[in-house]
Amino acid sequence: MASRANHRFLLGFALLCAAALPCPVAGPAKAQSPATLAIAASVPAIATDARLAGDAKQTRFVLDLDKAIKFRAFTLADPYRVVVDIPQVDFRLASGAGATGRGLVKAFRYGLVMPGGSRIVLDLSGPAKITNSYMLDAANGQPPRLVLEMEQVDLAAFNQAAAAESKSGRPAIADANAAVSTPTPAAPMPAPNPAAPPDSRPVVVIDPGHGGLDNGTRSGGEVMEKDLVLGFALALRDRIEKSGKYRVVMTRTDDTFIPLADRVKIARNQSAALFVSIHADALPPHEGDAQGATIYTLSDKASDTEAERLAEAENKADAIGGVNLTEEPTDVADILIDLAQRETRTFSNRFARLLMGEMKNTVRMHKHPLKSAGFRVLKAPDVPSVLVELGYVSNKGDLDHLVSEAWRSKTVGSMAQAIDVFLAKRVAKAGAAN
Repeated sequence: MASRANHRFLLGFALLCAAALPCPVAGPAKAQSPATLAIAASVPAIATDARLAGDAKQTRFVLDLDKAIKFRAFTLADPYRVVVDIPQVDFRLASGAGATGRGLVKAFRYGLVMPGGSRIVLDLSGPAKITNSYMLDAANGQPPRLVLEMEQVDLAAFNQAAAAESKSGRPAIADANAAVSTPTPAAPMPAPNPAAPPDSRPVVVIDPGHGGLDNGTRSGGEVMEKDLVLGFALALRDRIEKSGKYRVVMTRTDDTFIPLADRVKIARNQSAALFVSIHADALPPHEGDAQGATIYTLSDKASDTEAERLAEAENKADAIGGVNLTEEPTDVADILIDLAQRETRTFSNRFARLLMGEMKNTVRMHKHPLKSAGFRVLKAPDVPSVLVELGYVSNKGDLDHLVSEAWRSKTVGSMAQAIDVFLAKRVAKAGAAN
């Protein structure tokens, strides 16, 4: 499905490029068929270098590519950021690119945010505006370059520019050669064959944390949390599916950024019986050492300062991805949500205790293995949800386990067993009630 969606996105993008905006082409212009454009667009551009120049008043960001691309750049506040949306790009930048900044830019990150689409997020030291944005064709031995020029402004000027973007529905700085238009809707699919009987098996949603331009925590080396938890989540999916009792839905199966609210929506839209988010924690330098797995449930008040720290860090994922942090409006009365949440939290806590009982037989657990805090990703009011921190990448012993196939196999087995016991009891009770 992902590849099909990717194809439709790129085909729509190419057709728009052909119909509305002239795509940059080296040499004499010649007419190209939509099919030819679609094939060209299906090969992601390659980014080979990114750099910053300037000072605290004016700063320039330059991205070297192997071919010209369309893009859209805009600003966000709380915190101050510049977001650059581009077609899917193969980032082949030097290790550590973006970790340090210059001038107005404190740091930047990049990655896939959807099939066919990538994003660059520049963290700013304060309010700024985009004074110019353009794509340079290859010339004089230089490759094609995406260029953003930014200028420091006061808060009033920043708010004025943001209001102009909001009113127009597009960035205040965006010319015909820089803006990305919304792809045309895909052609209607042919009528499907008669549907198979609905799958009535309970749904388990597995949520590998982070992804795309959100790397999560990182060990002293190059091991990133987003990669560790994705590998673990895929192995857990495969183990659960072997029994045939449950249907497993993943929030992501590749290195893609998924906003927190969308992860919750996936669970709700699937009427999931259980939501399990997989992470790996890290303590900041000079804050001591900690080890072992921890299981978190949702609560309005954090169980301790460490749980509060972790929830605050995890809840910043949307800021890292460059999306707004506003809460989704609800279409259900508050009192009904409250009643549903009370029951859901009871089931969540029950599963957390069951999961701890299974995991402690095979996995080193944290000295306080059950905790709670206000994790946004656990806020589905009608889906029992837990967040599992498999260990600390900042602890050498835990990191050795996290990269071990044998350890992963044992841990996956204990988690799959807990899921089976929990859901079997719920299915049995539902059957008795009917």
